[in-house]
This record gives sequence, structure tokens and C-alpha cells, in this order.
Amino acid sequence: MTAMIMHSPSLVMAPRDCSGWWRKGLAASLAVALHVGVVAGLMLGWSPQKPMVQAPQVMHTQLVMLPPAPAPVAEPLPEALAVAPVAVPTPVKPTLDPQIQAQKLEKAALARKRVEQKRLEQQQERQATEQHNRELEQQRLNQARLAAETARVATPAPAPAFDSRQYLPLSKEAPQYPERALDKNIEGDCSVEYTVNSLGRVENPKVLDGCHPLFIRPSLAAANTFRYQPRIVDGKAVAVPAVRNTFHYRIK
Repeated sequence: MTAMIMHSPSLVMAPRDCSGWWRKGLAASLAVALHVGVVAGLMLGWSPQKPMVQAPQVMHTQLVMLPPAPAPVAEPLPEALAVAPVAVPTPVKPTLDPQIQAQKLEKAALARKRVEQKRLEQQQERQATEQHNRELEQQRLNQARLAAETARVATPAPAPAFDSRQYLPLSKEAPQYPERALDKNIEGDCSVEYTVNSLGRVENPKVLDGCHPLFIRPSLAAANTFRYQPRIVDGKAVAVPAVRNTFHYRIK
């Protein structure tokens, strides 16, 4: 590049700083040169080189089988350190004296004999007690059977305030023995008080104290079936109060 400076006597230029223009012109010249070089390279077939990609590192492993290690061989101990085997003594059973053993067997036999004898005596005593109880029970049953056969139904007690010569029972039925009392082997007496009306029938029967609960119902049922000859006073039949009858319950 050529610069021409013309001096004119009529033109007077003011002085200025040439260093700024020089720097700018140098920078512009470098930029233009760089662009011209790049364009020339492209036209000649130059291409920018791509950065090389580093391949990844791979670690390879391999399984190696080692032979088994040989068993350690025990080295023989020196004679000074060798220990001789110790013999364990066999326990010796104490021998019993035959006489002492015979005495022990004899004592054991005597003790066993005493135990058996005592057990036999206890068994005999128990059998004797049971036999005695059975005999007492049989005697009691026999006495009850005899008492029931001799007097099944007791005669009514006479009324003290009335003349009973014309007051006579015509029919009386024995009460039925309760099954529960038979099962439990229960015996007893039951007294019933009632009024005999002018027709000879029983009215308002009630049980007196001392009667077993199992004998109340059959006693009242039997009393209602009683029939009497009415008491006659001045030619008229009258009622008789406070008549009592006792039922005896015995097992045959």
C-alpha cells in the first residue's frame, strides 16, 4: 500500500499523533493476511484435523487354578522331646465278702416278707369290715321287712274331744313308695292331719312336722282316698276335726 502525501503551501495540517494509526493499521493488516491464508488453504483442499478421541481402557481378567498345596509332613520329634504313652490303670472292682452279701440278701428277703404280710393283714381286715357292714345292713332290712308286714298302715289316732264309738274307718289305701326314696334306700314315718266331714270324706289334709320331703306327696294322696263312717250325734252326722294318721314307710 502506498501513501502519498502532498504538501500544499495553502493547506496547513494540525499536528496529530501517528502512533494510534500505526497500531490500527498493523492489526488490520494481520487480520486481512489471516483471512487470505485460510481461503487459500480451503481452495487447495486443506481440511481442519479432527481431534483424536482416546479409546477407553479395558481391564482383562483370567482365572488361574493353582494346584493344592501339599499336606505338611510332621517332622519327627527329637528323642529328648518324645513322650512315652501313659498306661491308664483299669479300676478294680472291690470284692464283696460272701458272708456280708448273704446277710444283705437275707435282710432284703425279710423286709419283703414283712411288707407282704402287712398288706395281707390289711386286706383281711378290710374284707372283715365289709362283711360286718353287709351283715348289719341285712339285719336292718330284715327288721324293716318284718315291721312293714305286721303293720302296713297304722290306725288313726282317736280324737280326744269326741266320742269315737261311731267314728270308724271304712277303707284305707296304703301310699305308694316313692321311687327316689327306694333308690336312695330312705325309710321314715309321715303323719297327716285332716277333717272327716259328715259324709265320711277327708277334707283339708296337711302334713305335720318331721315328715321327709319325699313322703309328703304320697301321704297326702293316700289320705284323700280314705273313707270313714260318719260320727252321729243326736241322730245327725257331724264333722270330726283334727284326725291324724301316720304312714310308715319301710323297704321290704
